[in-house]
Amino acid sequence: MDGHEHLDLRALPGSERAPAPGVKKAGSPLPAGAPVQATLILRRRAELNDATLGAILSRDELAVAHGADPADVDLVVGTLTGLGVEVLSIDAASRRVRVAGTVALLSAVFGTSLEAVTSKDAAGDEVSHRHRTGGLSVPAELDGVVTTVLGLDDRPQARAHFRTAAASSATSYTPLQLGTIYRFPDGTDGSGQTLGIVELGGGFAQSELDTYFAGLDITGPSVRAVGVDGAVNKAGADPNGADGEVLLDIEVAGALAPKASLVVYFAPNTDAGFLDAISEAAHATPAPAAISISWGQSEDAWTGQARTAFDQALADAAALGVTVTVAAGDDGSTDRATDGKSHVDFPASSPHALACGGTRLEADPTTGAVTSEAVWDNGVGKGATGGGVSDAFSLPSWQKTVGVPSRAGTTGRGVPDVAGVADPQTGYQVRVDGKDLVIGGTSAVAPLWAALVARLAQSTGRRFGLLQPALYGTLTAGAVSPGFRDITSGSNGAYSAGNGWDPCTGLGVPDGTALLTALRAGQPAAA
Repeated sequence: MDGHEHLDLRALPGSERAPAPGVKKAGSPLPAGAPVQATLILRRRAELNDATLGAILSRDELAVAHGADPADVDLVVGTLTGLGVEVLSIDAASRRVRVAGTVALLSAVFGTSLEAVTSKDAAGDEVSHRHRTGGLSVPAELDGVVTTVLGLDDRPQARAHFRTAAASSATSYTPLQLGTIYRFPDGTDGSGQTLGIVELGGGFAQSELDTYFAGLDITGPSVRAVGVDGAVNKAGADPNGADGEVLLDIEVAGALAPKASLVVYFAPNTDAGFLDAISEAAHATPAPAAISISWGQSEDAWTGQARTAFDQALADAAALGVTVTVAAGDDGSTDRATDGKSHVDFPASSPHALACGGTRLEADPTTGAVTSEAVWDNGVGKGATGGGVSDAFSLPSWQKTVGVPSRAGTTGRGVPDVAGVADPQTGYQVRVDGKDLVIGGTSAVAPLWAALVARLAQSTGRRFGLLQPALYGTLTAGAVSPGFRDITSGSNGAYSAGNGWDPCTGLGVPDGTALLTALRAGQPAAA
């Protein structure tokens, strides 16, 4: 191993990784000289506490106060280049260092063994990738300085939270109709705002967006694709998969905030790619009002170091004034886990994400009058909103009085925060790869809420960052927050809806006009 066998290494806490589902060794071994890239996260100069998040920082202010210390960056670069590792890029503000090397070199430097395997992805399809198990290490000089190493194992990390309706779907809505039903504020259209959208596959064609928005009799937003870690916009390559997610996100956000600028970040579906996309979107100039994320995976399918790094990246976004809306999952209270227990989806379960749950909606699309709205649950394996209590994150201060249920004597972060229609049988009218479809899933709720945040930001002249303190305020269990319509019927398996916040639909669905009034009045107090 080029003389690296006797490196002095230190264990990297939280890096332990379980075998991938259905893993099998590939027919050919992974060549020792094969190239590998990884993302390293460095420690903060000073911790970023939630109390700090009330004041929105510039990117430079965040870098100086809470980014990577230049001395740490120099130490990491010097140590790794001295071992033969190539440093590809450095971003001190987001504390990321991208590195490259051979399989043999990076395995030695980070104390692991990489192999070529096939395993089952979230959809049950066989995929080929690099694989590792157990923990990682770092050179002794970097102990405590490098907190996270992602990307050595490049198994698919997340799944898209959308579902296509059956052809006989009797009820569906355009995004514009949902804007009426959820009373998005009049006189707002996203002007002057930027929205980021994170995608881990698929693509879009501008011509298709033009056709879709013309069918709604509107001019759509400016849409730009950005590639992260080598990924690119691949239009039409996956019409039955990731393309559905990409076009759903763009079409919902774009119809509801047609004068906003949309920037779509395409990244590999790995822990490193996903994190890098979030960081690139949050630290972009101009800063987005919101970032929409419709991808995730059960909390227990992540390494501890990855959960921590993602949560810190979402805290960075909040500090920069960016609200990150995240789908809460489409598989009920188990989140597709097979242990018979309740689980929540991540990154929705991060307390720095605005977690978006789902409903079934019966309403008049013309008048906006709602006949009924209940928790989305179509039965085991047929789709239901995610929601529950986190095993990984403690109860945030702004949720302490709303009645989040305890589990095993402790109470974690409650999911979701907010909701919107997600049942594909009362779903969204969209266009994907030349076909008009009806799609649902909490995937659609994240861009709907991102568009609403953009319109609220436009009307108030401010970005909100961590929106939850403003939404929850001093709310008590069973009470309804201003700006919401409470959802009180239905369940997602282990949990049932009720008065006030609940682990199925959170605070409820938006009354956008009332929410704008509440935010302006500071009731609940503005963040």
